[in-house]
This record gives sequence, structure tokens and C-alpha cells, in this order.
Amino acid sequence: MASKSPTEGWEGKGGPPVAFLAVSLRLYDTATRSVRPLAPLQAGHVGVYVCGPTVQALPHVGHLRSAVALDVLHRWLLTGGDQVTFVRNVTDIDDKIVHEAAHTGEPWWALATRNTRAFLQAYDAVQVLPPTAEPRVTASIISIRTLIERIISRGHAYASGGDVYLSVRTAPGYGGLSGQDPDQLRSSDKAVAHGLTGQKRDPLDFALWKAAKPGEPSWPSQWGPGRPGWHIECSAMAVDHLGDRFDLHAGGLDLVFPHHENEVAQSRCAGHGFAQHWLHHGLVTVAGGEKMSKSTGTSTLVQDVLATVRPQVLRYVLGAGHYRSPLEWSSMALADGEAAYGRIETFVRNATEAVGDTTVDEALAKACWDEFATALDDDLGVPQALAAVHAGVRTGNALLASRELPALAATLSVVRRMLTVLALDPVEQWPAGNGGELSSVVDALVAIVVEARADARAHKDWARADAVRDRLASSGIVLEDTADGVRWRLT
Repeated sequence: MASKSPTEGWEGKGGPPVAFLAVSLRLYDTATRSVRPLAPLQAGHVGVYVCGPTVQALPHVGHLRSAVALDVLHRWLLTGGDQVTFVRNVTDIDDKIVHEAAHTGEPWWALATRNTRAFLQAYDAVQVLPPTAEPRVTASIISIRTLIERIISRGHAYASGGDVYLSVRTAPGYGGLSGQDPDQLRSSDKAVAHGLTGQKRDPLDFALWKAAKPGEPSWPSQWGPGRPGWHIECSAMAVDHLGDRFDLHAGGLDLVFPHHENEVAQSRCAGHGFAQHWLHHGLVTVAGGEKMSKSTGTSTLVQDVLATVRPQVLRYVLGAGHYRSPLEWSSMALADGEAAYGRIETFVRNATEAVGDTTVDEALAKACWDEFATALDDDLGVPQALAAVHAGVRTGNALLASRELPALAATLSVVRRMLTVLALDPVEQWPAGNGGELSSVVDALVAIVVEARADARAHKDWARADAVRDRLASSGIVLEDTADGVRWRLT
């Protein structure tokens, strides 16, 4: 299903969003250890670079949590009327890819292509907006080589044995992003070479270019055949698409060191201002707080989850916590998410049916957009934003019960406007949640069963009526007797 922007799909419908408010967003900046305003270099335009996946394996839910968290940021910026250049790379050549391909006997490029396709399908499944650009390392080799040459020419890198290393001691402020002391790093295992062939001048120095090994993919260069080091690729691709200074760089907490620290170092050594704001999200963990990871055998594949969990529920679960907090993955979290999102779906469905063509005047709304917007402006406070959504749902259900249709229509409009920002609106963004193309068929079938139950009740055949209700409940359909007749919803 194609993902929609927060403003798409409402034109001429008399519903949300009536007016999107300007975003004055404050985000935690890893570099300054503080929540501070996101101040774009160009007014009205935000440039974002996201470290995307290394595609040595199929995506697990930790990858998708990253995508959903940053998708909320993307959508909120668009909601405020900003033009957003959102760049998310794909690392399609890497030690892990080469190793995995050798293990499976599959060509490295075929493995990378297949897994890249799986990632894109996973993003699409939970309505992650497509990036403005999605550069791949293998398509950026020329830019990477040019950047390395620039760093060498400025005296910050050197060739050795077919490798090229960055001279970390010449990099201004090295360790500042991650809070590391270079002198202490010198004797730590974090300074160990990455299995390279050249001679490093300092244990801290890291590879910009790695000499080719027999049987491994390589590209020509003035230092000999080889391929890029891990860190240099992102510096090159970010500058290619966003310029040598841009607004925001984002990724997981596990990337702060060494990946992002080394990005900063090599980019400054090239004379680039690079990212002005650094955002890092928490990781998905399993029982005991261990990071979900393929290498530790603790990963849960997205395709396996979606075999039993609706994608809108998965999105709800992955996005409900604060982006900087860890998310513990469990069956209980999924059950709680199903119940919470189910309450939202039920209200939107019932209220939409009740209000019909009632004119929407949001001045009558009993849900508060301002609370929602304030929460997201404060370091993307999704938990507080969802609290505003659920408060609107509870109030809306009371209005539904009392048949206050003008206020209900207004409240529904605001609730759906909030849900749209989070990509959780059951009507426009998740029509499959109401049955998709089969909605009218399901409605008709349930109506037949409801009529059979009503006939049993009319004849005081309570056992048959209860049996009909119970059969529906066992199939995931709950009947609700209201003053306006029987409604049904999915559990």
C-alpha cells in the first residue's frame, strides 16, 4: 500500500486537517546533550540524513522501530509546512554482506538486492513515507573516492598497503559527539583494526578505503582495487544529496560510536560543516534488556510478525513509546497495542457512521489539537500525543452515546487529524483495517447474522441468540447493542 503524506487525501472532504499549525520543534541533540530547537539552515526547508540498513539479512522489528520513529519526525515536519529532503541510505556492500554471501553461496549483489527489496516492503507495510533519495553505496563509489582524495590532500589521511586510513589525531574535536576520550580509546578494544591489510600509524586510525581481498568485490582506485570503509560512505552520500552542511543526522544509539563519531571526524577533515543536529533513537530489546540483533540470535523478523499481527497494530506498538527510550519486544506489548488501537478503530468507525454528513465545526471539538502539537514539538513526545488522542476518543464515545452529533463530528475530525500525523487513521491510511475492498461484503454478511440474532431475540429464543453472538465473538467480531441498533467491531 502506498504511503501518504499527512496532508494528502483530505481535499474537498470537509474533514481533517482543517488547519495545520506551524511546527516549532525542539529535539534532543546528542552533540550538545540538550533539547534544543531544530533550526534549519534554510527557512522552510529541512535536510535530514538517516543511516539506513546494511542489507546482509532480512529486516527485523528493530529495523522497523527505527523507520517508524523517524517517520513520525518526517511527517511532523511536513505537517508544519516544511519542505523536507529526507535521505536514507542503503549499505549494499559491507564485510557482513560479503561474509553472508560466502556462507550461503549466493552472489553478494543478489543477496543485497533481495534483502533491500524486503526492507522496502517492510517499510511500506507500516506506512513509512518513502525518502526523497535512497542512495546506495555501490552507486556512490566515485563520490566516496573523491571525498577520500580531498581528505588526503588536506593532510588528514594516508595510504598504506592498499588501504587508506584517517589520521584521527589530526581530526579536530575527535570524541566530542560520543563523549569519548581519545587517549583512553587508544588502549581499548574499540581501537582494534578492522581486519585490514595496511599498517596504521595509530591504533585509533580507521579505514576510509580497504584493499581488495581475493574473491571479494572491489572497485578500482589510485590506491589499488578495493572498496569503501563503513564510515566514509555516509559522509559522501550525505554531502552528495544535502550539501556539506545540513540540518539533521539521525540513527540508532548504537551508531553514536564509532560510526557517527567517525563520520564527524572525516567530514570535518574534508572541511565540511556536516550535520548541525544529531538525533539518536533507542533500540528494541528482548527480555533482560539485550539489544535485538541477528548476530545474537535474538531478532524477530518483520515477515514473521506480520503473519499474525496487523501492520497498523505493529506500527502502533513500534511508535507508541518515546523515540529515545528502549522498546522491549514481547507478546504482551503486541496484545496491549492491539487493544489500544482497537479502541481507536472502534470509535472512528462508529463515530463516522453516526455523524454522516454532519457539518464539521472544530470550534465545537472536545479533543485538543494543541495538546497533541505541544507534545510532538517537545522532542517528539509521542506518548503524550497519544494520550491526547485517547482522551479525544473517550470524550468522543461519550458524545456518541449522548447523540451530540455536531460536537461528535468536530471531535472526530480532530482525532483523525492527530491520527493522520502518526499514520494511524483507520479511514484514509488503513482502509484494510475496516475490511479494505471486502468491507461491503463483510458488512453485508455480518448484517445477515445480526438479523438472524434479532429474529431469535424477537421469538425469545435466547439460547440461539446467544449462540449467534458467541460464534461471531469466536471469529473476532463483537456485537454491541446500542440505542441506535446493533453495531459490530473487530476484536
